[in-house]
Amino acid sequence: MSDYSAVAGGSLKLKGGGITKKKKKTKKTIPPVEREDSNEQQSQEESVALGSEAGSRSAPKRTEAELKFEEIQRRRLDKKLGEKARQTHAERVAELNAKLDRLSEHNDMPKVHRPRVKDKQSVRNVGVGDSETT
Repeated sequence: MSDYSAVAGGSLKLKGGGITKKKKKTKKTIPPVEREDSNEQQSQEESVALGSEAGSRSAPKRTEAELKFEEIQRRRLDKKLGEKARQTHAERVAELNAKLDRLSEHNDMPKVHRPRVKDKQSVRNVGVGDSETT
């Protein structure tokens, strides 16, 4: 008998969800006369939309401050990438090790070890969970 033979299958049932059935899509047929009219309307709408886009292209989308900010960000990124590209992997590792050496050690994990027990009598005095034998 399988471990999963008693497990209920299927999707999860939510409270108060009820039974929901998917609605069938109905095909909409447009008579040929209406299609021609709709094509004309679409072409008129497209020409109006293109005219409005052409007018908006002449006006800048961003302010001077935004453009200046992006230029400065691009320069900083180029400078940073240039510095990284000049360093070899060994230099980057050495720099990381030097940085780690400068950090304080209060975040380091302390070494945990059990005290050495010389005789069985001291084992009884150490604690309940410490039952080492020598």
